[in-house]
Amino acid sequence: MVQRKEYLELLKPWREKQLIKVISGVRRCGKSTLLAQYMDYLRATRVDDEQIISVNLEDVDYEHLHDYKALYDYFKTRLCEDRYTYVFIDEVQQCRGFEKAVDSLFIKKNVDVYITGSNAHMLSGELATLLSGRYIEISILPLSFAEHIAVATQRIDASLTAPPTPKEEFSNYLRYGSFPYVNELERNDHIIRTYLDGVYNTILIKDVAQREGITDISVLESVVKFLCSSIGSPVSTKKISDTINSGGRKISTNTVETYLRALVDSFIFYKIDRYDIKGRQHLKTLGKYYIVDTGLRNLLLSGASADLGHQLENIVYLELLRRGNKISIGKLAEKEVDFVTTNADGICYYQVSATVLDENTLARELAPLRKISDNHPKFLLTLDDIMPNVNHDGIRQINVLDWLLGKNKNSS
Repeated sequence: MVQRKEYLELLKPWREKQLIKVISGVRRCGKSTLLAQYMDYLRATRVDDEQIISVNLEDVDYEHLHDYKALYDYFKTRLCEDRYTYVFIDEVQQCRGFEKAVDSLFIKKNVDVYITGSNAHMLSGELATLLSGRYIEISILPLSFAEHIAVATQRIDASLTAPPTPKEEFSNYLRYGSFPYVNELERNDHIIRTYLDGVYNTILIKDVAQREGITDISVLESVVKFLCSSIGSPVSTKKISDTINSGGRKISTNTVETYLRALVDSFIFYKIDRYDIKGRQHLKTLGKYYIVDTGLRNLLLSGASADLGHQLENIVYLELLRRGNKISIGKLAEKEVDFVTTNADGICYYQVSATVLDENTLARELAPLRKISDNHPKFLLTLDDIMPNVNHDGIRQINVLDWLLGKNKNSS
């Protein structure tokens, strides 16, 4: 079991607080594992097993609980009278009207409620209205590169004389992606692709098509592949519609918009809007989309596009999310900054490039950052092997593997 220590530490402070704990993320990213590890933590603090009630609504054994009243009654009859009861509901969106059951359990004395879901829809509409201000959300992602390295190191065969280098493992991280179970599989293209294909089809059918009532799966897949091939590039609904229509299929811009929203709701893609750095305002047109896992992208594009720079950009985006940042694309006249981040420590600017060893490439990547007149930190992340503390007139150049492994704590 992959230890999700950082997410576990995020969850611990909310124990027994009068808030519903919502853990969201794409299927197979480790939500159930996190709950299991949290339950182990509770037991280690002398919580008895009878105080912990857990169901996974994707398990056929609990199919009879897909009605909110049945779900509520199941937990109600098992609550401890004189001690805290910890309620865990995995994949809660499988239950019709689940928000009613969750709310009823929440208002009971000494009940601590934790739910997980694979669709952002669960936090919209009636749930948000009913539980406004009464829940906190912890969004989790597949493994970070640091977690991947830790797992890979643990799996080293005793006959090996040395652990794999970060550079060697990063190649696997790019190629196969970061779903936790991938690390348990043999490094075999066929085996891993078969597993990822199963994950992808489950997400597409259960979390997107069925939820939105989409019957033409082939057109939906065309939208997915368009987004995969456009990682790191501005995207518009009209461009997607025109491209698919030119191939002989028919789809309107309104339908594209519906599909895009459903794909984002299922956490398979993340949308990032542009931010006018000079005007200090967000722009609603020509955003970018990043996929939750590069292994899925490689599966869907069948290796047709190596595109190292954009894959690297995708990985940096996900890591910035893990570190609790709000992220935008920086627009500055005709130039663009890959990422503008905001967190409790302030604003940072990032450019990402596979290599800047060529002087012209270096000049091109630095140009947008040099145009920014404020004094917020500016970073250039590359795969180049460089000396520490390389500085271009106040712009720090950092090796991206060092950055991903947390060797530059003041650059996140």
